[in-house]
Amino acid sequence: MPTTEPLLATLDAATRTRIAAEALPLRAPAGAVLFRPGDPCRGFVMLRTGRARVDLIAEDGHALLLYRVEPGQACAITTSCLFAGEAYSAEGTAETECEGLLLPASLFARLVEESATFRTFVLAGFAARLAALMGRIEELSFRSVDARLAAYLLDRAPGTVAATQQEIAADIGTAREVVSRRLSAFARGGLVRTERGAVTVLDATGLMRIKDGAVTS
Repeated sequence: MPTTEPLLATLDAATRTRIAAEALPLRAPAGAVLFRPGDPCRGFVMLRTGRARVDLIAEDGHALLLYRVEPGQACAITTSCLFAGEAYSAEGTAETECEGLLLPASLFARLVEESATFRTFVLAGFAARLAALMGRIEELSFRSVDARLAAYLLDRAPGTVAATQQEIAADIGTAREVVSRRLSAFARGGLVRTERGAVTVLDATGLMRIKDGAVTS
């Protein structure tokens, strides 16, 4: 798995020294909320290990996954908040235990201004995340729920996918009730078997046809 150190290796020596001296250690257990809408941004995160997710939270409490952040990747909303001086508009959660570095907002601002290599590093990460986010928007806008659900299950197959219907709904961008109906339809077609908190893929080929838009369930 990528680590923070190779990322620092792309920076100039003076910037690496400043980060080593001024960055704060970051640790969060699985399930910890890292930020909520309205929270001020404390700084720029460089993950060493773990995985976090960023969701939009609707007024009724439903979550919509925007993207996940793994070592070597940037959080676009955090970067945007730091540049704009605004509060968070989404919620970040540690999906697994996370460990890395936190560059306080003041240090981040100085490095962006003074270090060309750090500025390039930050903007390149932001651009990559923005491209991925545009792909996510395209998927939610133009792919059917059936195709997104089939893709979700295939990405985690073979075998049993351990996830609640609410978790699946947040990941594919729909309501839990819709996931429940579509999984029931998949089950009637012999594609999956459902149980509490899990879905077992029975017919990957059939799901692949749905994913590719060849058929609907």
